[in-house]
Amino acid sequence: MNRSTSVRTDPESATDPDTESSSGTTESAPVADESRRRSKALSAALRRGRRTGNSSIQLKTVVVGALVLALAVAVAVLGWQLSDKSDQIAAGRAEQAGTAHAEQVALDYATAAAEMNFQDLASWRSRLTKGTSPELSNRLTQAAGSMEQIITPLQWVSTAKPVAAKVRSDNNGIYSVDCFVSVLTKNSQAPEGIQSTATYQLTLDSHDNWTITDIGGIGNALDGATAPK
Repeated sequence: MNRSTSVRTDPESATDPDTESSSGTTESAPVADESRRRSKALSAALRRGRRTGNSSIQLKTVVVGALVLALAVAVAVLGWQLSDKSDQIAAGRAEQAGTAHAEQVALDYATAAAEMNFQDLASWRSRLTKGTSPELSNRLTQAAGSMEQIITPLQWVSTAKPVAAKVRSDNNGIYSVDCFVSVLTKNSQAPEGIQSTATYQLTLDSHDNWTITDIGGIGNALDGATAPK
């Protein structure tokens, strides 16, 4: 006898393809959303990184530029200071050289002018007017003529040695110089000789080849000698 077997289908245990598909889709959707969020976050982070990197590069460029500019300014200031210092040193050296030359020219002249010999007055007159301006030369020639009236009768002989010269003032290249010359004078009234110091005040023009334009103290070469009675 055949038995019929009835199969009962449990509706709750049966699998609904649509339900399964829907469930799978539901479960995968959050994962996809999370992936998209992470991807967006990563992209945003990368963009922020690029912006930060660009900002850092720009900042470094600005800093480097500022440092270069500051260095350039410092070098320029240092160069100006060195140039100014060099100019001051050069000016100081030029002033010292001018002073020394004025003193040497004046002392050489004063020493030569203080030497005289009644037997060779022409040489003395030549030394007396050497290096002087035309106007001063005329004045000295006249003074020499007057002094010869004393020098010749007394048989005057003077030898001179330089002592010192000192610039008293410098007015834009016009030097005023004091000169001191040691003079040994012998004449008929003092044959043993008389030692004295002659003082000359000279004015020199450095712009005119150091021409002597004025002089005082020529008569001092006679100091200490015995004048005729």
